[in-house]
Amino acid sequence: MAEYETDLRRPEDALPAFLPPLLEGQYGPALTERILDGYRCRRAVTLRANPLKTDQAAVAAALTAAGLEPEQIPWYPDAFLLPRAREDAVRALPLYEAGEVYLQSLSSMLPPLVLDPQPGMDILDMAAAPGGKTTQLAALAGNRCHITACERDPRRAERLKYNVAKQGAACVYVMVTDARQLDDAFSFDRILLDAPCSGSGTLSLPETGPGRFTQALVEKSVRSQKALLAKALQLLKPGQELVYSTCSILARENEDVVAWALSGSGVEPVPIEGYWLEALPLLPTRLAGTVCVCPDSRFEGFFVAKLRKTGPVKLPGTPSAARGKSASRRRRR
Repeated sequence: MAEYETDLRRPEDALPAFLPPLLEGQYGPALTERILDGYRCRRAVTLRANPLKTDQAAVAAALTAAGLEPEQIPWYPDAFLLPRAREDAVRALPLYEAGEVYLQSLSSMLPPLVLDPQPGMDILDMAAAPGGKTTQLAALAGNRCHITACERDPRRAERLKYNVAKQGAACVYVMVTDARQLDDAFSFDRILLDAPCSGSGTLSLPETGPGRFTQALVEKSVRSQKALLAKALQLLKPGQELVYSTCSILARENEDVVAWALSGSGVEPVPIEGYWLEALPLLPTRLAGTVCVCPDSRFEGFFVAKLRKTGPVKLPGTPSAARGKSASRRRRR
């Protein structure tokens, strides 16, 4: 194993000691150094235009007039990078207050693009707060789909509702509930599971101390991820697709969880393809067709996979006909 500098400025700034060896075991020394360099980067501010309220040209003009020097992202024209701006400068603009833009990382924009929502679809966002991906889904479908957005924490749900209203995402109905408790009578054409995770792709050095990122957090996340994914597959209509994503770069939370789902029955992988993959700083993955983004000055570390339900689902370690506890089935149409 290579030796890594973990005490970057002060003892309390140390990178968790278990993480570099874990990364090296997965990626090797060279890629681990690249990841650690990414942790040290100050990421550029990024945002997306909200086509429910404005268009790309108007946003570009407003940002330019404010002296923020926007760079449009070729693989997603609604997205802009501001190489020398701070988020406060964006929040001070009238177009931000009007909900015409949404501050969001480029990596976070990937799962809705991969899910590809279409008008008329019934869509579930299982862990929706604060609403970046939820409102992006609504924008991509032109508000012509039906989105059920779940958030179990009442305070975070209020923030979700605020962002949904501000962005004009009228097709979204917020449910203050744990998505694992949804009644199995629900069914959806598409499901986005941006699962709770350790956040290993978003660590920032030297701010990340050893007490903020632990092995226990990783294992707790894996348990939640499997439970949520099992529920998602139960709620997904046969023949339809879901996207599983995390802001982690650890196979334990990513490929291993997806492989667990694929080791059962009734599930198949859908390879993620597209010219835009060439524009991403990709890390290798253990499962072909999945995507893992390396943290750098533009991107957070992120993982995305797509699965299709082919029939009745039976997953290792889960009952064949588990029923979720009932939650209110009212949805806004």
